[in-house]
Amino acid sequence: MVHIAGFFPEIISYLGIPIIAALVGWGTNVLAIQMTFYPLEFKGIPPYFGWQGIIPTKAKSMAQKSVDMITTKLIDIDEQFQHIDSKQIAIEMGDSVEKLSIKIVDDVMLAKAPVLWRSIPNSVREKIYARSTQDLPKTIQKIFDEVKDNIEELFDIKAMVVESLVNDKTLLNEIFLECGKEEFKFVKKSGFYFGFLFGIIQMIIWYFFKAWWFLPAAGLLVGYITNWIALKLIFQPLKPVKIGPFTIQGLFIKRQQEVSVQYSKLVKENIITSKNIFDAMLQGPKSEVLHEMMSEHIKGVVDYTAKEHQGLIDLFYRPSKFEAIKNIAAYSFMEDFPILVHKIYKYTEKSLDIEKTLQKKMAALPAKDFSGFLRPIFQEDEWKLITVGAVLGLVAGFLQLVLLF
Repeated sequence: MVHIAGFFPEIISYLGIPIIAALVGWGTNVLAIQMTFYPLEFKGIPPYFGWQGIIPTKAKSMAQKSVDMITTKLIDIDEQFQHIDSKQIAIEMGDSVEKLSIKIVDDVMLAKAPVLWRSIPNSVREKIYARSTQDLPKTIQKIFDEVKDNIEELFDIKAMVVESLVNDKTLLNEIFLECGKEEFKFVKKSGFYFGFLFGIIQMIIWYFFKAWWFLPAAGLLVGYITNWIALKLIFQPLKPVKIGPFTIQGLFIKRQQEVSVQYSKLVKENIITSKNIFDAMLQGPKSEVLHEMMSEHIKGVVDYTAKEHQGLIDLFYRPSKFEAIKNIAAYSFMEDFPILVHKIYKYTEKSLDIEKTLQKKMAALPAKDFSGFLRPIFQEDEWKLITVGAVLGLVAGFLQLVLLF
Protein backbone atom coordinates (compact mmCIF):
# COMPACT_ATOMS: atom_id res chain seq x y z
CA MET A 1 0.00 0.00 0.00
CA VAL A 2 2.87 2.34 0.87
CA HIS A 3 4.56 1.38 -2.38
CA ILE A 4 1.44 2.32 -4.40
CA ALA A 5 1.04 5.61 -2.53
CA GLY A 6 4.65 6.52 -3.25
CA PHE A 7 4.32 5.58 -6.90
CA PHE A 8 1.17 7.65 -7.47
CA PRO A 9 2.87 11.08 -7.59
CA GLU A 10 5.35 9.69 -10.12
CA ILE A 11 2.46 8.54 -12.36
CA ILE A 12 0.94 12.00 -12.14
CA SER A 13 4.31 13.51 -13.11
CA TYR A 14 4.57 11.28 -16.17
CA LEU A 15 0.99 12.01 -17.22
CA GLY A 16 1.74 15.69 -16.87
CA ILE A 17 4.26 15.49 -19.74
CA PRO A 18 1.73 15.08 -22.62
CA ILE A 19 -0.70 17.51 -20.96
CA ILE A 20 1.94 20.23 -20.69
CA ALA A 21 3.15 19.45 -24.21
CA ALA A 22 -0.44 19.90 -25.47
CA LEU A 23 -0.71 23.23 -23.67
CA VAL A 24 2.64 24.32 -25.09
CA GLY A 25 1.55 23.37 -28.62
CA TRP A 26 -1.75 25.20 -28.21
CA GLY A 27 -0.26 28.25 -26.49
CA THR A 28 2.55 28.77 -28.99
CA ASN A 29 0.16 28.52 -31.93
CA VAL A 30 -2.33 30.95 -30.36
CA LEU A 31 0.51 33.36 -29.67
CA ALA A 32 1.80 32.97 -33.23
CA ILE A 33 -1.56 34.03 -34.67
CA GLN A 34 -1.84 36.92 -32.21
CA MET A 35 1.65 38.11 -33.13
CA THR A 36 0.79 37.91 -36.82
CA PHE A 37 -1.97 40.52 -36.54
CA TYR A 38 -1.40 42.52 -33.35
CA PRO A 39 -0.60 45.07 -32.15
CA LEU A 40 -1.49 47.36 -35.03
CA GLU A 41 1.26 49.81 -34.06
CA PHE A 42 4.69 49.14 -32.57
CA LYS A 43 4.64 48.60 -28.81
CA GLY A 44 7.86 48.73 -26.83
CA ILE A 45 11.18 50.54 -27.07
CA PRO A 46 12.07 51.03 -30.73
CA PRO A 47 13.76 49.85 -32.76
CA TYR A 48 14.68 46.47 -31.23
CA PHE A 49 12.70 45.93 -28.04
CA GLY A 50 9.02 45.50 -28.77
CA TRP A 51 6.65 44.12 -31.36
CA GLN A 52 4.20 45.11 -34.07
CA GLY A 53 1.97 42.58 -35.77
CA ILE A 54 3.57 41.11 -38.89
CA ILE A 55 0.65 42.10 -41.12
CA PRO A 56 0.52 45.74 -39.87
CA THR A 57 4.33 45.94 -40.09
CA LYS A 58 4.26 44.77 -43.70
CA ALA A 59 1.03 46.63 -44.53
CA LYS A 60 2.32 48.11 -47.78
CA SER A 61 3.86 44.92 -49.15
CA MET A 62 0.82 42.87 -48.07
CA ALA A 63 -1.51 45.39 -49.72
CA GLN A 64 0.58 45.30 -52.90
CA LYS A 65 0.43 41.51 -53.02
CA SER A 66 -3.31 41.65 -52.53
CA VAL A 67 -3.79 44.22 -55.28
CA ASP A 68 -1.53 42.26 -57.63
CA MET A 69 -3.91 39.33 -57.37
CA ILE A 70 -6.93 41.59 -57.88
CA THR A 71 -5.58 43.39 -60.95
CA THR A 72 -3.80 40.48 -62.66
CA LYS A 73 -6.19 37.60 -61.95
CA LEU A 74 -9.58 38.90 -60.82
CA ILE A 75 -10.55 42.35 -62.11
CA ASP A 76 -10.10 44.10 -65.44
CA ILE A 77 -11.18 47.63 -64.55
CA ASP A 78 -11.49 48.64 -68.20
CA GLU A 79 -13.84 45.74 -68.86
CA GLN A 80 -15.91 46.50 -65.75
CA PHE A 81 -16.43 50.16 -66.74
CA GLN A 82 -17.83 49.12 -70.11
CA HIS A 83 -20.92 47.91 -68.23
CA ILE A 84 -21.80 51.51 -67.34
CA ASP A 85 -24.39 53.22 -69.58
CA SER A 86 -23.45 56.91 -69.92
CA LYS A 87 -27.00 57.85 -70.87
CA GLN A 88 -28.27 56.22 -67.69
CA ILE A 89 -25.70 58.18 -65.69
CA ALA A 90 -27.28 61.46 -66.83
CA ILE A 91 -30.74 60.09 -66.00
CA GLU A 92 -29.61 59.02 -62.51
CA MET A 93 -28.34 62.52 -61.85
CA GLY A 94 -31.83 63.79 -62.65
CA ASP A 95 -32.90 67.24 -61.51
CA SER A 96 -29.45 67.88 -60.06
CA VAL A 97 -28.09 68.33 -63.57
CA GLU A 98 -30.69 70.98 -64.37
CA LYS A 99 -29.98 72.84 -61.13
CA LEU A 100 -26.25 72.70 -61.82
CA SER A 101 -26.63 74.02 -65.36
CA ILE A 102 -28.63 77.03 -64.08
CA LYS A 103 -26.05 77.61 -61.35
CA ILE A 104 -23.23 77.61 -63.92
CA VAL A 105 -25.01 80.23 -66.04
CA ASP A 106 -25.65 82.39 -62.97
CA ASP A 107 -22.04 82.06 -61.77
CA VAL A 108 -20.72 83.13 -65.17
CA MET A 109 -23.05 86.07 -65.73
CA LEU A 110 -22.90 87.39 -62.18
CA ALA A 111 -19.11 87.24 -62.27
CA LYS A 112 -18.72 88.99 -65.61
CA ALA A 113 -21.87 91.03 -66.16
CA PRO A 114 -23.93 91.31 -62.97
CA VAL A 115 -25.73 94.50 -64.03
CA LEU A 116 -26.55 93.12 -67.47
CA TRP A 117 -27.73 89.79 -66.09
CA ARG A 118 -30.09 91.42 -63.63
CA SER A 119 -31.49 93.81 -66.25
CA ILE A 120 -32.15 91.54 -69.24
CA PRO A 121 -35.73 90.30 -69.75
CA ASN A 122 -36.73 87.09 -68.03
CA SER A 123 -37.62 85.59 -71.41
CA VAL A 124 -34.02 85.97 -72.61
CA ARG A 125 -32.66 84.60 -69.35
CA GLU A 126 -35.00 81.60 -69.56
CA LYS A 127 -33.83 80.85 -73.11
CA ILE A 128 -30.21 80.78 -71.95
CA TYR A 129 -31.18 78.52 -69.04
CA ALA A 130 -33.11 76.23 -71.39
CA ARG A 131 -30.19 75.88 -73.78
CA SER A 132 -27.82 75.14 -70.91
CA THR A 133 -30.10 72.56 -69.26
CA GLN A 134 -30.57 70.88 -72.62
CA ASP A 135 -26.85 70.66 -73.34
CA LEU A 136 -25.39 69.68 -69.95
CA PRO A 137 -26.92 66.15 -69.72
CA LYS A 138 -25.54 65.40 -73.19
CA THR A 139 -22.17 66.73 -72.09
CA ILE A 140 -22.20 64.48 -69.01
CA GLN A 141 -22.84 61.52 -71.32
CA LYS A 142 -19.86 62.54 -73.43
CA ILE A 143 -17.69 62.91 -70.34
CA PHE A 144 -18.55 59.41 -69.13
CA ASP A 145 -18.10 57.94 -72.59
CA GLU A 146 -14.59 59.35 -72.59
CA VAL A 147 -14.03 58.13 -69.02
CA LYS A 148 -15.00 54.59 -70.07
CA ASP A 149 -12.65 54.70 -73.05
CA ASN A 150 -9.72 56.02 -71.01
CA ILE A 151 -10.34 54.64 -67.52
CA GLU A 152 -6.79 53.37 -66.99
CA GLU A 153 -5.44 56.87 -67.70
CA LEU A 154 -7.87 58.39 -65.20
CA PHE A 155 -7.96 55.86 -62.38
CA ASP A 156 -5.15 53.91 -60.72
CA ILE A 157 -6.84 50.96 -59.05
CA LYS A 158 -3.55 49.71 -57.62
CA ALA A 159 -2.83 53.01 -55.88
CA MET A 160 -6.40 53.15 -54.55
CA VAL A 161 -6.39 49.64 -53.06
CA VAL A 162 -2.91 49.98 -51.55
CA GLU A 163 -3.77 53.34 -50.00
CA SER A 164 -7.04 51.98 -48.58
CA LEU A 165 -5.32 49.02 -46.89
CA VAL A 166 -2.21 50.86 -45.69
CA ASN A 167 -4.33 53.61 -44.13
CA ASP A 168 -6.67 51.11 -42.49
CA LYS A 169 -4.63 48.31 -40.91
CA THR A 170 -7.75 47.07 -39.12
CA LEU A 171 -9.37 46.42 -42.50
CA LEU A 172 -6.23 44.70 -43.77
CA ASN A 173 -6.29 42.41 -40.73
CA GLU A 174 -10.03 41.82 -41.11
CA ILE A 175 -9.66 40.56 -44.67
CA PHE A 176 -7.17 37.88 -43.70
CA LEU A 177 -8.81 37.02 -40.39
CA GLU A 178 -12.24 36.63 -41.98
CA CYS A 179 -11.11 34.68 -45.02
CA GLY A 180 -8.75 32.47 -43.02
CA LYS A 181 -10.83 32.10 -39.86
CA GLU A 182 -11.29 28.33 -40.18
CA GLU A 183 -7.57 27.85 -40.82
CA PHE A 184 -6.66 29.92 -37.77
CA LYS A 185 -9.02 27.83 -35.64
CA PHE A 186 -7.30 24.73 -36.96
CA VAL A 187 -3.85 26.13 -36.14
CA LYS A 188 -4.92 26.64 -32.52
CA LYS A 189 -6.57 23.23 -32.11
CA SER A 190 -3.88 21.32 -33.95
CA GLY A 191 -1.26 22.75 -31.60
CA PHE A 192 -3.05 21.06 -28.70
CA TYR A 193 -3.58 17.72 -30.45
CA PHE A 194 -0.13 17.43 -31.97
CA GLY A 195 1.42 18.67 -28.74
CA PHE A 196 -0.39 15.93 -26.80
CA LEU A 197 0.70 13.30 -29.33
CA PHE A 198 4.33 14.39 -29.14
CA GLY A 199 3.99 14.57 -25.38
CA ILE A 200 3.14 10.87 -25.24
CA ILE A 201 6.30 10.15 -27.20
CA GLN A 202 8.22 12.39 -24.78
CA MET A 203 6.76 10.52 -21.82
CA ILE A 204 7.79 7.12 -23.17
CA ILE A 205 11.33 8.28 -23.97
CA TRP A 206 11.65 10.02 -20.59
CA TYR A 207 10.75 6.79 -18.81
CA PHE A 208 13.85 5.14 -20.27
CA PHE A 209 16.10 8.16 -20.79
CA LYS A 210 16.21 10.79 -18.05
CA ALA A 211 18.91 13.18 -19.26
CA TRP A 212 18.28 16.64 -17.75
CA TRP A 213 18.29 18.31 -21.12
CA PHE A 214 15.73 16.02 -22.75
CA LEU A 215 12.49 17.71 -21.62
CA PRO A 216 13.66 21.25 -22.52
CA ALA A 217 14.86 20.00 -25.92
CA ALA A 218 11.58 18.15 -26.48
CA GLY A 219 9.64 21.30 -25.51
CA LEU A 220 11.61 23.26 -28.10
CA LEU A 221 10.75 20.68 -30.77
CA VAL A 222 7.07 20.65 -29.82
CA GLY A 223 6.88 24.45 -30.06
CA TYR A 224 8.57 24.34 -33.45
CA ILE A 225 6.97 21.29 -35.04
CA THR A 226 3.35 22.02 -34.10
CA ASN A 227 3.53 25.35 -35.96
CA TRP A 228 5.29 23.79 -38.92
CA ILE A 229 2.83 20.90 -39.31
CA ALA A 230 -0.20 23.19 -38.99
CA LEU A 231 1.07 25.43 -41.79
CA LYS A 232 1.78 22.48 -44.03
CA LEU A 233 -1.70 21.03 -43.57
CA ILE A 234 -3.35 24.37 -44.40
CA PHE A 235 -1.79 24.64 -47.86
CA GLN A 236 -0.66 21.13 -48.79
CA PRO A 237 -1.41 19.15 -50.81
CA LEU A 238 -2.79 21.47 -53.48
CA LYS A 239 -4.76 18.69 -55.16
CA PRO A 240 -6.80 15.96 -53.42
CA VAL A 241 -4.72 12.90 -52.54
CA LYS A 242 -6.28 9.52 -51.76
CA ILE A 243 -4.76 7.65 -48.82
CA GLY A 244 -6.80 4.51 -48.30
CA PRO A 245 -10.38 5.53 -47.55
CA PHE A 246 -9.34 9.14 -46.87
CA THR A 247 -8.97 12.09 -49.24
CA ILE A 248 -6.47 14.72 -48.11
CA GLN A 249 -6.14 18.26 -49.42
CA GLY A 250 -4.91 21.57 -47.97
CA LEU A 251 -7.61 22.94 -45.66
CA PHE A 252 -7.59 26.39 -47.22
CA ILE A 253 -7.70 24.98 -50.76
CA LYS A 254 -10.78 22.92 -49.88
CA ARG A 255 -12.62 26.10 -48.87
CA GLN A 256 -11.97 27.96 -52.13
CA GLN A 257 -15.65 28.46 -52.96
CA GLU A 258 -16.51 29.69 -49.46
CA VAL A 259 -13.49 32.02 -49.22
CA SER A 260 -14.30 33.48 -52.64
CA VAL A 261 -17.71 34.57 -51.36
CA GLN A 262 -16.25 36.11 -48.19
CA TYR A 263 -13.39 37.89 -49.94
CA SER A 264 -15.46 39.37 -52.76
CA LYS A 265 -18.01 40.72 -50.28
CA LEU A 266 -15.30 42.38 -48.14
CA VAL A 267 -13.58 43.95 -51.14
CA LYS A 268 -16.83 45.22 -52.67
CA GLU A 269 -18.07 46.73 -49.40
CA ASN A 270 -14.82 48.22 -48.13
CA ILE A 271 -12.30 48.76 -50.93
CA ILE A 272 -13.52 48.84 -54.53
CA THR A 273 -16.61 50.92 -53.84
CA SER A 274 -18.15 53.57 -56.08
CA LYS A 275 -17.23 56.23 -53.54
CA ASN A 276 -13.59 55.14 -53.39
CA ILE A 277 -13.36 54.91 -57.18
CA PHE A 278 -14.73 58.40 -57.82
CA ASP A 279 -12.76 59.87 -54.90
CA ALA A 280 -9.60 58.42 -56.47
CA MET A 281 -10.55 59.77 -59.90
CA LEU A 282 -11.27 63.26 -58.55
CA GLN A 283 -8.49 63.51 -55.97
CA GLY A 284 -5.97 60.80 -56.81
CA PRO A 285 -2.64 60.95 -58.67
CA LYS A 286 -4.36 61.05 -62.07
CA SER A 287 -7.09 63.55 -61.16
CA GLU A 288 -5.61 66.35 -63.29
CA VAL A 289 -6.35 64.34 -66.42
CA LEU A 290 -10.04 64.06 -65.48
CA HIS A 291 -10.24 67.73 -64.53
CA GLU A 292 -8.79 68.74 -67.88
CA MET A 293 -11.20 66.46 -69.71
CA MET A 294 -14.25 67.87 -67.90
CA SER A 295 -13.01 71.42 -68.37
CA GLU A 296 -12.78 70.98 -72.14
CA HIS A 297 -16.28 69.53 -72.35
CA ILE A 298 -17.83 72.33 -70.28
CA LYS A 299 -16.06 74.98 -72.31
CA GLY A 300 -17.57 73.31 -75.36
CA VAL A 301 -21.03 73.71 -73.83
CA VAL A 302 -20.41 77.43 -73.29
CA ASP A 303 -19.30 77.80 -76.91
CA TYR A 304 -22.39 75.99 -78.16
CA THR A 305 -24.79 77.90 -75.89
CA ALA A 306 -23.23 81.21 -76.91
CA LYS A 307 -23.99 80.62 -80.59
CA GLU A 308 -27.69 81.26 -80.02
CA HIS A 309 -26.87 84.49 -78.19
CA GLN A 310 -23.83 85.56 -80.18
CA GLY A 311 -25.12 89.10 -80.54
CA LEU A 312 -25.30 89.47 -76.77
CA ILE A 313 -21.80 88.06 -76.38
CA ASP A 314 -20.32 90.26 -79.11
CA LEU A 315 -21.99 93.33 -77.66
CA PHE A 316 -20.62 93.04 -74.15
CA TYR A 317 -17.45 90.96 -74.47
CA ARG A 318 -14.32 91.14 -76.47
CA PRO A 319 -13.12 87.78 -77.78
CA SER A 320 -10.11 87.93 -75.45
CA LYS A 321 -12.43 87.94 -72.42
CA PHE A 322 -14.69 85.14 -73.55
CA GLU A 323 -12.11 82.55 -72.47
CA ALA A 324 -12.49 83.82 -68.90
CA ILE A 325 -16.23 83.08 -69.09
CA LYS A 326 -15.51 79.50 -70.13
CA ASN A 327 -13.01 79.08 -67.31
CA ILE A 328 -15.60 80.26 -64.77
CA ALA A 329 -18.14 77.79 -66.17
CA ALA A 330 -15.65 74.92 -66.02
CA TYR A 331 -14.65 75.81 -62.45
CA SER A 332 -18.30 76.02 -61.36
CA PHE A 333 -19.02 72.60 -62.83
CA MET A 334 -16.00 70.90 -61.27
CA GLU A 335 -16.74 72.50 -57.91
CA ASP A 336 -20.17 70.84 -57.77
CA PHE A 337 -19.37 67.62 -59.63
CA PRO A 338 -18.14 65.72 -56.51
CA ILE A 339 -21.56 66.34 -54.95
CA LEU A 340 -23.40 65.49 -58.15
CA VAL A 341 -21.57 62.19 -58.53
CA HIS A 342 -23.07 60.91 -55.26
CA LYS A 343 -26.30 60.44 -57.19
CA ILE A 344 -24.80 57.65 -59.29
CA TYR A 345 -23.13 55.54 -56.59
CA LYS A 346 -25.95 53.03 -56.41
CA TYR A 347 -26.19 52.67 -60.18
CA THR A 348 -22.43 52.30 -60.69
CA GLU A 349 -22.20 49.71 -57.86
CA LYS A 350 -24.79 47.63 -59.67
CA SER A 351 -23.25 48.13 -63.12
CA LEU A 352 -19.65 47.44 -62.14
CA ASP A 353 -20.78 44.27 -60.35
CA ILE A 354 -17.47 43.95 -58.52
CA GLU A 355 -18.64 41.37 -55.97
CA LYS A 356 -20.01 38.88 -58.48
CA THR A 357 -17.00 39.25 -60.78
CA LEU A 358 -14.51 38.76 -57.95
CA GLN A 359 -16.37 35.76 -56.60
CA LYS A 360 -16.65 34.02 -59.95
CA LYS A 361 -13.02 34.55 -60.96
CA MET A 362 -11.56 33.76 -57.54
CA ALA A 363 -13.55 30.54 -57.31
CA ALA A 364 -12.10 29.50 -60.68
CA LEU A 365 -8.45 30.18 -59.82
CA PRO A 366 -6.00 27.27 -59.99
CA ALA A 367 -5.20 25.93 -56.51
CA LYS A 368 -1.64 27.31 -56.62
CA ASP A 369 -2.84 30.83 -57.41
CA PHE A 370 -5.61 30.66 -54.84
CA SER A 371 -3.27 29.55 -52.04
CA GLY A 372 -1.12 32.56 -52.88
CA PHE A 373 -3.82 34.78 -51.37
CA LEU A 374 -3.38 33.59 -47.77
CA ARG A 375 0.08 32.03 -47.91
CA PRO A 376 2.04 35.32 -47.83
CA ILE A 377 0.79 36.22 -44.36
CA PHE A 378 2.54 33.12 -43.03
CA GLN A 379 5.61 33.54 -45.21
CA GLU A 380 6.28 37.09 -44.01
CA ASP A 381 8.72 36.67 -41.10
CA GLU A 382 7.47 33.10 -40.61
CA TRP A 383 10.79 32.20 -39.00
CA LYS A 384 10.11 34.66 -36.21
CA LEU A 385 6.84 32.97 -35.29
CA ILE A 386 8.36 29.48 -35.35
CA THR A 387 11.36 30.70 -33.35
CA VAL A 388 9.09 32.23 -30.71
CA GLY A 389 7.19 28.94 -30.53
CA ALA A 390 10.42 27.01 -30.14
CA VAL A 391 11.77 29.33 -27.42
CA LEU A 392 8.51 29.17 -25.46
CA GLY A 393 8.56 25.39 -25.80
CA LEU A 394 12.12 25.36 -24.45
CA VAL A 395 11.10 27.45 -21.44
CA ALA A 396 8.09 25.22 -20.82
CA GLY A 397 10.39 22.18 -20.96
CA PHE A 398 12.59 23.60 -18.22
CA LEU A 399 9.55 24.40 -16.10
CA GLN A 400 8.26 20.89 -16.71
CA LEU A 401 11.58 19.46 -15.52
CA VAL A 402 11.63 21.57 -12.37
CA LEU A 403 7.96 21.29 -11.40
CA LEU A 404 7.29 17.65 -12.24
CA PHE A 405 10.62 15.98 -11.53
